[in-house]
Amino acid sequence: MTYTQTNDPTIREHVQAWQQLNVDQQLALFWFIYKEMGGSITPAAPGASTVSPEIAEGLFNQVKELSHEQQLQVQRDLINKVDTQISREYGSLGDTTKLLFWYRLSQGMENGTIIPVPGDYQLPSEAKALFGKIQGLDFEQQITLFRDYVSPMGAEAKSGAGI
Repeated sequence: MTYTQTNDPTIREHVQAWQQLNVDQQLALFWFIYKEMGGSITPAAPGASTVSPEIAEGLFNQVKELSHEQQLQVQRDLINKVDTQISREYGSLGDTTKLLFWYRLSQGMENGTIIPVPGDYQLPSEAKALFGKIQGLDFEQQITLFRDYVSPMGAEAKSGAGI
């Protein structure tokens, strides 16, 4: 699995700080970003020229059919790069399609088809601080940050029919 990471030291620092949070804090931070900034950030993913909306939608639909507990486990597995069928399918996606997949998960969380973050959940202080830094980035930096964050997730695709 290859991905290109930006050379921007600020973005690299933010990605590393995000990855150092525990997995549930990472997921919650993603959700808070979507809730607070989704109106400006997420429309860029579906309209990007290299995105494969049908593929992202197909993977999303697989997750949507699972129980809420299984949906949460899939998301945790993606972040932890656990070798599962869905994780390998995700790992074979292009970076922009990965962004669209996470955008669809966020939409599903909002409409209740994907397990939501508990309503009373509060981000821990380090995640709140990082959230503030992300809000301070310009639009292009935010998109690059999200791409660099989601790109290495998932498991290596297997050759042949194994995905």
